[in-house]
Amino acid sequence: MRDYLKLFWAFIKVGGLTFGGGYAMLPILQKDIVEKYGWASEEEVMDYYAMAQCLPGIIMVNTSTFIGRKVKGVRGGIVAALGSTFPSLVIITIIAMCLSAFAHYQVVQDAFAGIRVCVVILIVNAVVKLWKSVIADWKCLVIIFLPICALSLFTDVSPVLLVVAAALAGIIISLLGSKHGGSGEGERPE
Repeated sequence: MRDYLKLFWAFIKVGGLTFGGGYAMLPILQKDIVEKYGWASEEEVMDYYAMAQCLPGIIMVNTSTFIGRKVKGVRGGIVAALGSTFPSLVIITIIAMCLSAFAHYQVVQDAFAGIRVCVVILIVNAVVKLWKSVIADWKCLVIIFLPICALSLFTDVSPVLLVVAAALAGIIISLLGSKHGGSGEGERPE
């Protein structure tokens, strides 16, 4: 039971401090889930996060469910999902009751502007910390990252197509590396 409570409280923190969308949770996951508790590696967190983005629903809840399931099975997934959503339910209820009465005040608008700046900084920090685990080698950088980044920035290609293309490119790189006797990170043991 203690493990479930620890899982619940860890994801209450994720849910309570994730302002500005799913990307804002990356620094918290990095610090708590990877470094503090050791429940998942940076690579696993990025894999769970990538899968969570591809699935319907809230990225934070999907990611929490994956990590919770890894730690304590199906019940752990449910507990982590409940923990990540609990703060939002409380906060949204309170804000809904109060926001319409205070939204027109300049101090409230300034507070939201400050929060947006902070979220950008947290996202940049998470990207910098997780960069090494995402870009495994030069092949991934040149064949996957740069083209997908360019397509994402300069075209209206669907993110779903970009994810599928990146997955296929990763598989092809891994298969070609193993056929040519490479001992790269993407190689699977036989």
